[in-house]
Amino acid sequence: MNKLIIGNFKMNTTPKEFKEYSIALATKCKGTKNDVVVCPPFTHLSVAKEILSGSNVEYGAQNICEEEKGAFTGEVSAKMIKDLGASYVIVGHSERRAKFKETDRLINKKIKTALANGLKVILCVGENLQTRESKQAAIFVRKQLDDDLKGMYENELEGVVIAYEPVWAIGTGKFATKKDITKMVEVIRKEIENQFSAKAAQSINVLYGGSVNISNYKNIISNEAINGALIGGASLNVDNFSVIARENY
Repeated sequence: MNKLIIGNFKMNTTPKEFKEYSIALATKCKGTKNDVVVCPPFTHLSVAKEILSGSNVEYGAQNICEEEKGAFTGEVSAKMIKDLGASYVIVGHSERRAKFKETDRLINKKIKTALANGLKVILCVGENLQTRESKQAAIFVRKQLDDDLKGMYENELEGVVIAYEPVWAIGTGKFATKKDITKMVEVIRKEIENQFSAKAAQSINVLYGGSVNISNYKNIISNEAINGALIGGASLNVDNFSVIARENY
């Protein structure tokens, strides 16, 4: 089964380094049956356009402003991202929620702005350790989905990918088990069914993102409950990332 494999570079590499990476990745991913996407920093998107256009590796941004244009110093609009050839944008990443205090209301607006400008959205949801240990994880994630997708039409979900990223399993040394992942994906799909329809729940892509690396990716991504993975630090190594991207399941 084909999978969607997304690399999130976060604030790493220079444009020059990313150019070398992109040339290598485009070559190494020739013939892969999976859908491969890289999301580098904003400063690298013109490089991505130069190198990855015409390859089977797509690219996207890590964030956008919720507004179309105006006096928002330091922000980048969806239209700017789209003009550089980006196909995707990550919205609601746990780091944006925690470090930059992004609310579900803001995330909802960003999703609508991205879709209106022809970008596909990678919506991140997931609970922290305290929420999980209090056995509130399912309730928490359901509420995130309710608020983040509020006011959307079912046909708009065609442009949305959901990435379940348990905050407690990111850079902590803790790992989600197959049972943990499968159970939460069931929660996510059930909530999509409640909000939209059973058809929407079955057709939407749900990824896993929580310390996926070259050592554990087979056990994680081979899980039939998920449609792929959002990979952070491990995507910075082009050899490792391309191995994951080429894997058939």
